Formats: sequence, structure tokens, C-alpha cells
Amino acid sequence: MELRPIFATLRKHRIPAILIVLEIALACAVLCNAVFMISLRVGQMHLPNAIDERGISLITVNGADPKLAGSDIPRDLAALRGIAGVTAAAASNTVPLSTNNIGWSFGTSPDTTLSTQHTLNMSMYFVGEGADQALGLKLLQGRFFTNDEYADSKLGSGVLPGIHVAVLTKNAADRMWPGQSALGKTFYSKPNFYQVIGVVANVMRPWVGDEEHAYNAVYFPLAPDGMTSGYIVRSAPEDRERILQQAEQILQKLNPSAVVKGRTFTDIRNRFFADTNSMAWMLALVCVVMLAVTAFGIVGLTSFWVAQRRRQIGVRRAVGATRGDILRYFQTENFLLAGLGIVLGMALAYGFNLFLMRHYELPRLPGIYLPAGALALWVIGQLAVLGPALRASNVPPVVATRAA
Repeated sequence: MELRPIFATLRKHRIPAILIVLEIALACAVLCNAVFMISLRVGQMHLPNAIDERGISLITVNGADPKLAGSDIPRDLAALRGIAGVTAAAASNTVPLSTNNIGWSFGTSPDTTLSTQHTLNMSMYFVGEGADQALGLKLLQGRFFTNDEYADSKLGSGVLPGIHVAVLTKNAADRMWPGQSALGKTFYSKPNFYQVIGVVANVMRPWVGDEEHAYNAVYFPLAPDGMTSGYIVRSAPEDRERILQQAEQILQKLNPSAVVKGRTFTDIRNRFFADTNSMAWMLALVCVVMLAVTAFGIVGLTSFWVAQRRRQIGVRRAVGATRGDILRYFQTENFLLAGLGIVLGMALAYGFNLFLMRHYELPRLPGIYLPAGALALWVIGQLAVLGPALRASNVPPVVATRAA
């Protein structure tokens, strides 16, 4: 198709053409970054978690006397394990995605004291006997804790336990000793040190900020202690609600001055990702609105141009232009405008991403989003221009005579 008539027409209508180009450019920049952010959030919500999520419930007991933990916790666990349908129960300070997070930095050097670029910050799970069965942890290497290790492990003056054994998640083990087996290795936070006796499949942290650090966690054995105010109860998924009600009633009777509250892990997960889910839907809505505005803008402008050019179209039809020629003319015109807008939009998308990286710690925009966004806008542009272009192609040649 001859392009010179198209360029000549666009030069006569510079302002509308520039507005369409800018609109497409803005849509391209927003679309690429918004879709990227949506993919990050959706990916975060679907990160695997190597525990029995469907069978786990958490019951917290707040307000009990911590000095009585040594007697209360074994009594409470015995009561929970006596409920019909409970397959395992254990005390713990937290569970994945609960937001009750205690992080600490460890290194592989005996002199490790503070958080530096050579240390790894990990969430600490302080668990009682049977926590591996209650959570459904998947042991990859080594072993879990023995009864003696639970009994001998007390918290010191700080938050680190006195016994020198620990179990790491696979992600934490790989980051501490890349390319090596972590089993038998020692990690430090001076003056404490811990030997890795086991490695479990990746379990998410109580608080997850990004995928890179989502699985950095360490398990320490702990004798009954006021720190472990939560009970993990495992059962068949269909029994969870009934068991939660019974467990709350039993524990409330045993701890009348405490506040007892139970939640299924499904509730914990849904609550943790509620804001992320809302953000993903909001960004999706922004994308839809942006694309709709762009499409309606193209429809409106093309319809206006068709109305203005009815005589020109009639003349072209009178000198032999077919309906297909008219249709291709407007489609080519839109393709060129969209192309200019997309080129400018890619530069804007890159600039937006740099801004988000600097101020909101967003990762770099992968290159695949740019051609994908360009393709989407080209398709939307062609679909938007199709209606007005078809109306233009239906203009009869006699219009040229009437207009004259």
C-alpha cells in the first residue's frame, strides 16, 4: 500500500494524531509494568509451601502465665491429642504466613556478630516435640530433633536457644553453603553456634516479602516455654472446623484467664495474602480501564476522521479503490500510529520500572513484557479501528458527486 497519502493526511491532523500516539504510549508503559506487578503478586500467592496446609490449624493461648508453661503446655497438648480426629499436635512460637516473625542473622564464620552482607537473615521457628508431624515437614537430609534435644533446649537471656542443633530449610542451607551439603556444618551468631542436623523442604516464613527470601528459615528445638504460645493441630481437612471448636472449648477451660483463638491454616493464608490479592485485582482493573480508554479513543478519532473524509473516500472509490483498499488504508494508518506510540511507550515503561526499582524495590522488568505489551496494543488498535474502517469502506462512490 502507498504510504505517502497516509503521512500527508496525518500531517494535516497533527494534534489528534499526536494525542493518539501519546495515549498508546502511556497505555503501553502502564500495561507492561502493571502486568509485571500482577504476575509478581500472583506468583507470590502461589509459592509452594512444603507443609500439610489443608490439614493444619493453629490455636493460640494468650495471657497465660509464662512461668507455668512447663506444666501447662504438656497438659494442653495431652488434651488436644485426646480429641477425636487429631493426628498430631505440637507447640510452636509461630507458623508460616502468620506474620508473627522473629528473624535473626547468622553466618558461617565463628566471628559472625551482626548483620552484614556475609550473613543470612532467617525466620526462627521454636518448636516442641512432634512439630515435624504436626506441620507435615518433609525431611530431605539428616534427622529431626530427639527427645533429649527438646528437653535440654532453653532460651538464654536473648532469644537464641542454648542447645547447639538446628534444622534448616533447603533454601537456607543452599544459601549458607552454595554447592555443598549443609549436613554437619556449623553456623554462628557469636557467641552462639549451631550444627545442622537436618534439612527440610522449603517452608515459607511467617512473613514473606519477596520470593528470593521467602524460604530462609531455621528450626530450633525448645522445651515447654512461654515463647511457644501456639499449638499446631493436624487432622483430616474435613475435621478441622469441628476440632477447632472442641479445642477452643477445652483449652479455655484449662486456661480460664487466657484468650484462646483458633484458625485454620487456610484462613491464615487467605488473611496474609488479602492485600496482595486486592492489589492484583486493582492493577488488573487499571489495565482494563487503560486499554478501554485507548480503544475508545481510537474508535472516536477514526470515526471523526471517516466523517471528515467522506468526500475523499468517495473520490477514491470513484477512481477504482475497492472496499478492501479503504479498509486497509485505515488499518495501516492505525498500525503506524500504534507503532509510534509503542516505541515511545517502551521507553516510558523502562523509565517507570527504574523509578519503581529505586523507590519500591521492584525487580527489573523482564524484556518479554515489552513485546507482549506491544502486541496487545497493536491487536487492540486493529480491533478498535475495524468498525469505523468498515463504515468507511461502505461509502459509495456517488458521495464524491453529491459532495461536489
